[in-house]
Amino acid sequence: MRDVISTPGAPKAIGPYSQAIRANGFVFVSGQVAIDPATQNVIQGDAGAQTDRVIKNLSASLKVYGIGL
Repeated sequence: MRDVISTPGAPKAIGPYSQAIRANGFVFVSGQVAIDPATQNVIQGDAGAQTDRVIKNLSASLKVYGIGL
């Protein structure tokens, strides 16, 4: 059994994949780029700013099931 994770706290899945999948006690997150979920645009900034956005996106997907980084 698997659950598809979809949250407004992370960018929408664009294409044939999901933000994350929970299956058999595991959560699998998709690859991420530095997209702001509010605008669906890649953020401006250096590698540090973009990494911060990616971590926030991953955290939002995990938070759906009470999981943290």
